[in-house]
Amino acid sequence: MSAITDFIANEVKGNDVVLFMKGTPGFPQCGFSGQVVQILDYVGVDYKGINVLTSDELRQGIKEFSQWPTIPQLYVKGEFVGGCDIIREMFQAGELQTFLDEKGVSTKGAA
Repeated sequence: MSAITDFIANEVKGNDVVLFMKGTPGFPQCGFSGQVVQILDYVGVDYKGINVLTSDELRQGIKEFSQWPTIPQLYVKGEFVGGCDIIREMFQAGELQTFLDEKGVSTKGAA
């Protein structure tokens, strides 16, 4: 395993909710990353944002790690959940909050 794969695996295993994104939660640098940040903030879940723009190796590595071609990518309890479209659809259907609850990840509840 490469160092970048180790890094990704450790982040995914070591944090309940991890968002690999372009930019940071406070300053997303693409619209899709920004949408996922807004959704996660709205449901009130604590998560770690990892900026893939800091490293080409990381940006490529996360795509290979998940076998998913786009960023952002959301992981919950070590499991790849999806990208922006999937997260948005789950959120709009009320499934994201249920999914997080089932995984034992605390949210602030419905606003």
